[in-house]
Amino acid sequence: MKMGTLILAEQPDYYVKSAEKTLAVLLAFKGGNTALTVSQVAAATEQTRASARRFLLTLVDLGYLEIEGNTYRQTPRVLDVGAAYLSGLTLPRAAISHLQQLARELDETSSLCVLEGQDILYVERVSAPRLHQMNVSIGNRLPAWTTSMGRVLIANLSAGERAEFLKGIELRRYTEHTVGSLAELNAELDRVAGQGWSLVNQELDEGLRGLAVPVYRGNQLLGALNVSVQSGRADDFSISQTLLPALRRAAKEIAADFGGRAD
Repeated sequence: MKMGTLILAEQPDYYVKSAEKTLAVLLAFKGGNTALTVSQVAAATEQTRASARRFLLTLVDLGYLEIEGNTYRQTPRVLDVGAAYLSGLTLPRAAISHLQQLARELDETSSLCVLEGQDILYVERVSAPRLHQMNVSIGNRLPAWTTSMGRVLIANLSAGERAEFLKGIELRRYTEHTVGSLAELNAELDRVAGQGWSLVNQELDEGLRGLAVPVYRGNQLLGALNVSVQSGRADDFSISQTLLPALRRAAKEIAADFGGRAD
């Protein structure tokens, strides 16, 4: 027997075959196989159609797959399986020292996020030295359209990707400052795309402003870098003259540490 390979007769008592089959069904959606029928999944996992259908429907009920006609597709929730691992990925490791420096320099909380489905996912975060606890931690999500980081990331999508993203948005008023229409949001995204940064003023939380810039390595968008500022702590001048230059510098340093820019 090869090392790491279990022959059926030699599987230990604890071995759960259904767990193996569940993972096999999820892993069938790879290599460009974004939409699969029951028959295709059955063939890929060496199961009967009846068995494959049961696993597929269970994964639909759990939110990991969705049905479109006679095919199944993965949903963004499959990324939850690896979300806990994100804090150990290369990008967060490359960013952590720069986030710490940014938090010390500005005395504000700094964060790094990526776009995951309709949400932003926090992959690294350093709270301001003056704060003893933070409300958002690594792995937490927020609706992307309501945040400065999310708007930076959405604004950098292609026109088709942005249009598709906007179709999935359910607008709601978090505060009296929250954008009230898709037209207003789209105009804001155009502004963000043109200026290269986003400032969200009390749209998700009263009294809190978020400033974000994209983190690019060459033409590859890695994520978005942000500082959160209480509305009374920074005026427009300090945001443009102090916070924004510091964020842009940190974004370049994170990209360089992650592998260097191509331009």
